[in-house]
Amino acid sequence: MYVAQPIEWTDRGVVMLDQRMLPAEEVSYTFTGYREVAKAIRDMVIRGAPAIGVAAAMGAALGVLHSSATSVEALREEFPEICDTLAKTRPTAVDLFWALERMKRRFAELATQSSDLAKIKQGMVAEAQQVHLEKKATDEAIGSFGAEFMPSDGQVMTQCNAGALATGGIGTALGVIRVAFQQGKKLHVLVPETRPYLQGARLTAWELHRGGIPLTLITDNMVGHFLKTGKVGAIVTGADRIAANGDTANKIGTYQIAVLAKENKVPFYIAAPVSTFDLSMPDGDHIPIEERTAAEVTHIQGVRIAPDVHAAHPAFDVTPARYIAAIFTERGVARAPYTESLQALASSGQSAAVAL
Repeated sequence: MYVAQPIEWTDRGVVMLDQRMLPAEEVSYTFTGYREVAKAIRDMVIRGAPAIGVAAAMGAALGVLHSSATSVEALREEFPEICDTLAKTRPTAVDLFWALERMKRRFAELATQSSDLAKIKQGMVAEAQQVHLEKKATDEAIGSFGAEFMPSDGQVMTQCNAGALATGGIGTALGVIRVAFQQGKKLHVLVPETRPYLQGARLTAWELHRGGIPLTLITDNMVGHFLKTGKVGAIVTGADRIAANGDTANKIGTYQIAVLAKENKVPFYIAAPVSTFDLSMPDGDHIPIEERTAAEVTHIQGVRIAPDVHAAHPAFDVTPARYIAAIFTERGVARAPYTESLQALASSGQSAAVAL
């Protein structure tokens, strides 16, 4: 089954598939500096919470690798600026900050253990590569836990793109669907287009089609109609940040799908790694919501579709925990009350199954 590769560490630099060009063209760029990586994250060459985390880790490693510092102390002074530059790219996806905090810890360890700059640089590169490998393993585990909740035969719905393009592995929400499909479940995926950036139409539809999984692309305002027909067996989406009480930030449009799912008695699931947990936030009201340019609403692929008027573009919305039937993670499945189950998963520190 085809699995996209949105980001790779190579001897030449960090190679990213430009997701802005899909599905029309498959264009990749090689980045050799952390500022280039930061711009690629901000401009959405790469997107999706876990993939952004991988990109941030690799960007931090690039910054150290190509630093002109001639001493450990000079590199210590430079490293915070590298991380700050990457941290300012996208505010909502907590994986970005999780990855940077991990790279900061590893840098501190390496800089304390050795004064050999070459060893420190090699260690940072190895850590970034390890982040990517772990994300791949995480996706596989999430897919295994979530697949059993998918119907054996019928329609499922997703939102935005939570596939390989968004993670660097097999995907979170699409990973669940992939694993269920490989297990022999006869699934047909309903894919809302996800305006205004069209991640569903451009990316999820492309991934599923390339992977041989049956799908039907629908516009966002068709969601209620298809849920009301009674033919949808489950909905599974990804997440960019999960608060302590289970409130979940995901791509704009997710909240209304969850509300419609509740009304029509369709189970609504979240598939996301533990690294998306932000237990410092008590609820979704505290999650920062990224506001993107109005041009992404008034234009499609650079073509104006609306008059020159004010347009709003909150890139994410928050789904209250009461609408979420379960959250699939690499450590197991969380259920309400989420304040307890998410804390238990976060504290488990292992990939053993936990059903809560």
